[in-house]
Amino acid sequence: MRFQSVEYIFFFPIVFILYWTLFNKNKNLQNGLLLTASLLFYAYWDWRFLGLLLFTAFSTFFAGLLLEKNYSQKKRKLISTISIVSNLLILLYFKYYNFFVESFIDSFSILGLGELNFKTLNIILPVGISFYTFTALSYSIDVYQRKINATKDILAYLAFVTFFPSILSGPINRAQKQLPQYFEKRTFNYNNAIEACKCILVGGVMKLCLADRLGIYVDSVYANIIHHNGSTLLFTSILYSIQLYADFAGYSLMAIGSGKLLGINLQKNFNRPFFAKTVTEFWRRWHISLTTWFRDYIYFPLGGNKVRKVRWMLNTLIVFVISGLCHGARYT
Repeated sequence: MRFQSVEYIFFFPIVFILYWTLFNKNKNLQNGLLLTASLLFYAYWDWRFLGLLLFTAFSTFFAGLLLEKNYSQKKRKLISTISIVSNLLILLYFKYYNFFVESFIDSFSILGLGELNFKTLNIILPVGISFYTFTALSYSIDVYQRKINATKDILAYLAFVTFFPSILSGPINRAQKQLPQYFEKRTFNYNNAIEACKCILVGGVMKLCLADRLGIYVDSVYANIIHHNGSTLLFTSILYSIQLYADFAGYSLMAIGSGKLLGINLQKNFNRPFFAKTVTEFWRRWHISLTTWFRDYIYFPLGGNKVRKVRWMLNTLIVFVISGLCHGARYT
């Protein structure tokens, strides 16, 4: 169910009205409605993959409870490793199994070692799997690093991980910032609602009126590259950059607006990236929730830039290779 779909136009107002009327008595009722709405929202695409979503949510929740106990550091590390690896294996299987199998077969063929008989699988990629996996892992990792305390409120935690405005395409929720909002009853604020509606309106215009319209022209040119000259291709590439930004930033704004209407503040995901003065600044402004996730959970643990120059270059390369794979299981 996409924000621009007819189904969502009917779905969200129903949730909004129930949320601020019948379910507005306490935070448990609010979280219960959010969880129910989120599961219905996700099941509308394919109910069979609810099991994967709930496994990720429950496994990281109970991992947090175990990490909170006074175990030895060795045992805590083992628990954290099992939580991270088990969830990443699910992500790798559904998103990268065919890519790695095809790459392995191609490598053997290129090296002249013969043909392999491995077969690829007809795997359906669960929508939003990267986003909710990173959201859940941010919680268990933060508990392991003792940045936050583990919660015993499973209803609040499930509502946090499955929150429907951000589950499909982000922004990626971070436990330190977003989870505490589910521990208190939310109250309706008229000014916040106005700001939320502005976000949804601006995001909708960016997505529907700019990105989707540009996409028609860009797709037509890219489908017949040999029939266009260099100037046209250059101009189309510039338009494609604008289309990509308007599409993703517009969707993020609609997610942020939808969350704000329900009293939940999501992380800002774009900050005028094309006004950046350097490449480094550009990446700090683009898809902020993902780039900061990579920074905090991959780049910094590897040593960041506080290491020898060669190691720093390797750390940067590792982060960008992983970032590239997250955007598509292809060599490009």
